[in-house]
Amino acid sequence: MREKSFWGHLEVMRCMIIRCILVVSGLAIAAFCFKDFVFERLIFAPCRTDFIAYRVMDRIGMIANVGQIEMININLASQLMTHLSVSFYLALVLAFPYIIVEVWLFVKPALYSKERKPAARAIVAFFLQFFIGLVLAYFLIFPLTFNFLGNYQVSERIVNQISLSSYIGTFIGLLFMMGLMFEMPVVAYFFARIGVLKSDFLRRSRKVAFVIVLVAAAFITPSTDVFTMSIVALPLWLLYEFSIFVTKRAEKIFQEK
Repeated sequence: MREKSFWGHLEVMRCMIIRCILVVSGLAIAAFCFKDFVFERLIFAPCRTDFIAYRVMDRIGMIANVGQIEMININLASQLMTHLSVSFYLALVLAFPYIIVEVWLFVKPALYSKERKPAARAIVAFFLQFFIGLVLAYFLIFPLTFNFLGNYQVSERIVNQISLSSYIGTFIGLLFMMGLMFEMPVVAYFFARIGVLKSDFLRRSRKVAFVIVLVAAAFITPSTDVFTMSIVALPLWLLYEFSIFVTKRAEKIFQEK
């Protein structure tokens, strides 16, 4: 088969980018049209007292009362811009599997046959880890964080009225942060394969890592409740231990070669 020239590869990449833009744009338009479902059923669901995380915690006796938190808008164009930005971010998340497939089809011809299987596994792992982080943040970490911060008061004279931009910024930021944190094993595996990271170093750094995990958990969920902090800290610590495992496995594969 005749190899493509440099400009031929650029043309393939251009077509790939156009297809991805069209898919994201189509999904963004659809999300924009279904405003009530997107905001009431998805974005603002953690504001409701009957959200699944609150019901589960209440059933096991960990949350006795979830207060109703008011939300306001203080900027003229904020609601429209929020509608547009949320539609785009949601479309990006929904189109993420398609984008991954497009990137894989573009990169695959440049890989040797022995490299394709590990690369495909790495892409699948990246995809799954990111979405696991998103799901955990949406159904557990963000509701607890929002409930604590939204109901926290330094004085009874001050009533919390959360601005729309503050809520959306925290919502998207926290979900994205957790998605990135769940990429820890994938990143560790990559650096181990190129010889930069060693499993022995990760094992020796367990004490330091434990402190960092606790600080990260306190930052993500600034609650004085030990149980709430543990909900965040435990997955992060398990990710660190799993990173040690995948790093050791990557070293073994490298030694066999």
